[in-house]
Amino acid sequence: MIDFSPRYSRAIDAIHELLSKLRIEWVFVGGIARAAWLGGVVEGGSIDVVALMQPQQKGQVAMMASNRGFRVDREEIERSEELDLIPLHFDDVRIHVLVASNALYAKMIAAARVVGQLKVASPEDLALLLTLSEDSVGVQQLMSSPDFDRARYNDTLTSIGLRELVR
Repeated sequence: MIDFSPRYSRAIDAIHELLSKLRIEWVFVGGIARAAWLGGVVEGGSIDVVALMQPQQKGQVAMMASNRGFRVDREEIERSEELDLIPLHFDDVRIHVLVASNALYAKMIAAARVVGQLKVASPEDLALLLTLSEDSVGVQQLMSSPDFDRARYNDTLTSIGLRELVR
């Protein structure tokens, strides 16, 4: 079960409203997805989102965000330009909107699931992200679920050149 502090709940609602109004497909990853699948309280860290959009939509997201109560730092956006990332703040919660710029991210959005009213990365995609961030405990917990699709996880690792991590 996911539990959010009030400030994170407000930020989650705000990012949901923003991206939905722009008709952008997106999915929560990071701590939100981890809490959705493994339980826990979300009360710290950033909110991470992968969003399927064209590069020219980045400016539109930032502009609409600034008109909807988000704090948008233009210098911070310029510094993150090469990362295909839109850094935002809602109240004091940092939000990273990662522009889905390759097929892997597009597949991640397509495979997303709804958990507790939140669209989050599938357990297999979250395990991949946790593997890359060296969260072996989280990966093991996800893989221990009887519904975990180990073949899909391993196929994805192989397709991105990480065959040595196949389990």
